[in-house]
Amino acid sequence: MQVRLEKSWQNMLSDEFEKSYFLKLVQFVRLQYQNNTCYPRGKNIFKSLDMCPFNKVRVIIIGQDPYHGPGQANGMCFSVSDGTTHPPSLINIFNEMKNDLKKPYPTSGDLSHWAKQGVLLLNSILTVRRGEPGSHQNQGWEFFTDAIIQSIAKNKSGVVYMLWGNYAKQKAKIVDRNKNLVLESGHPSPLSANRGLWFGNKHFSKCNSFLNEPIEW
Repeated sequence: MQVRLEKSWQNMLSDEFEKSYFLKLVQFVRLQYQNNTCYPRGKNIFKSLDMCPFNKVRVIIIGQDPYHGPGQANGMCFSVSDGTTHPPSLINIFNEMKNDLKKPYPTSGDLSHWAKQGVLLLNSILTVRRGEPGSHQNQGWEFFTDAIIQSIAKNKSGVVYMLWGNYAKQKAKIVDRNKNLVLESGHPSPLSANRGLWFGNKHFSKCNSFLNEPIEW
């Protein structure tokens, strides 16, 4: 099955495209997009990979599934396009970043500039029906994104894994903590953040202290 990805990911993941789960997943996604309003736009489904080639990955942030409101999901976890109101989780991310790094709160919620510096903004599930969070779970995306994480864990060291919430922590449990930096905290959603599980984690400064070349968050 031919799937068009950024070249380095195309090579790394080529075996996945012929597996039965992936062929079923493609059929499922095609029907969902034909018969329902789904996010992100088709051309942005693999945007997180297209924006951050395999050989440039230095940091990985793992989300669950795309934003399910109109005009929000843009193919990278937690990111929204310019001019889009910042969702609550992104607001909390930016506020922690502002407090941690002593820099202004960003006006744009587009995290493309993170991705271009080697931050892989990977959702576990890459598509969703409008207004129905989790609607495309257990259809095969989890196997595919597991393969992405496994490829990084197997072939790279010195990567920072920023794991926010129990879902992300489980997703990356295969990571060798002796060869990488694993940062864990609660999820930035209001439910978790308001219980004291998010603010003050200082993940942005800890990440930059570990990397040879810091990320311009």
